[in-house]
Amino acid sequence: VQLVESGGGSVQAGGSLRLSCAAFRDTYGRYCMGWFRQAPGKEREGIAHIANDGSTSYADSVKGRFTISQDNAKNTVYLQMNSLKPEDTAMYYCAAGPPPLCTVVVGRGLGFGYWGQGTQVTVSS
Repeated sequence: VQLVESGGGSVQAGGSLRLSCAAFRDTYGRYCMGWFRQAPGKEREGIAHIANDGSTSYADSVKGRFTISQDNAKNTVYLQMNSLKPEDTAMYYCAAGPPPLCTVVVGRGLGFGYWGQGTQVTVSS
């Protein structure tokens, strides 16, 4: 499945962005969808998962600030990011993997077989 992210950009601390991940294949019921990020010199970090039933899980670092959602009719997953901080600066990726991945805690993305090219988010102080 091909994944294409969009919506990244530069924003001041406290601002908001909404990332989109368009899947060029029907993903409904087939995949666990996740958002991940990687900053220069750091390991990839899991942010959020969403299952086809809409259940979600989040990394502690973004709980209460980020919201993952999906529009199954459009095969699109979103990441609404509010109250952004400079430490949120990273390349953000969406990924698709087997449904059971959504039953475990958000990790670094092991097991996710399909990845987008990423979209850059830069938060200035």
